[in-house]
Amino acid sequence: MAAPAAKQEGFHDCRDAWARTIEELAANDPRIVAVVNDSVGSSKLGGFQKKFPDRLVNVGIAEQNMVGVGAGLANGGRIPFVSAASCFLTGRALEQVKADIAYAGFNVKLVGQSSGVAYGELGPTHHSIEDFAWLRPLSNITVIVPADSWETAEAVKWAATCDGPVYIRLSRMPVPELEVANRRFQPGKAELVRDGGDVTLIACGTTVHLAAQAALELEQEGVAARVLNMATITPLDEEAIVRAATETGAIVTIEEANIHGGLGGAVAEHTSATHPVPVERVGFPGFVPTGSVEWLFNHFGLTPSGIARSARKAIGRKRV
Repeated sequence: MAAPAAKQEGFHDCRDAWARTIEELAANDPRIVAVVNDSVGSSKLGGFQKKFPDRLVNVGIAEQNMVGVGAGLANGGRIPFVSAASCFLTGRALEQVKADIAYAGFNVKLVGQSSGVAYGELGPTHHSIEDFAWLRPLSNITVIVPADSWETAEAVKWAATCDGPVYIRLSRMPVPELEVANRRFQPGKAELVRDGGDVTLIACGTTVHLAAQAALELEQEGVAARVLNMATITPLDEEAIVRAATETGAIVTIEEANIHGGLGGAVAEHTSATHPVPVERVGFPGFVPTGSVEWLFNHFGLTPSGIARSARKAIGRKRV
């Protein structure tokens, strides 16, 4: 199966879970407010606006002001969820995210909508594939990339109770629910989707279910692939990475983001310093062209077969 470009049976838009959850939280906590940049519709906050019209601030297309307003609301005791297209929230307003949110340590929840290449045909100006690299150095911002609707809801609930800045990265592309028993959302901890001892596939967000499918393809060849859902990019689950390196000897990272400075960069940094093993990074190598989501995923190997191919390469590089 290729990229989750169109809604399929059993696939869900994580933005629906986000919208439903913030409405539920706001009904029980008057401190919760939403701040948007003329993005009520794309943030799916129409229902929130109807229920809590005096608790939604629309600053218009002014992302720097939007983040500043969020900081001011947090300073006044509110819990602001600042929601906008991730390409503009983390790019255009990066200085405000750095100075007003991270440096100040304000309790602001940033929600990056339509992340990665979800805007497809709108091209590089709307691709949001650098956000991990921009935000990882701002180490007091917890960066969460939910893999499905359940994890999205749990991440939003956790963010509302966490005292500190959080960035939740959401896509507009429908994804299936992960089949993991007894799930529990733990920020900073990788989720074991599938165990294996030959190679580890570490994925986040929209790519986790693709990694799980790649593991099934590899199983047909006698290769046991471990699959980790690394939903939290910051802080990174370094213990899980070391275990993967030690126990499987080869790692593949998969992300709908730039491999330089993103999840792949983070994993490669840590393994090279602590337990060097072959690391293959599947994602985007830099600016990517205009194109449909499905075409972009296929072209850059973000498919089960592409991931399996990278896994074979990583295994082939293992030390004898």
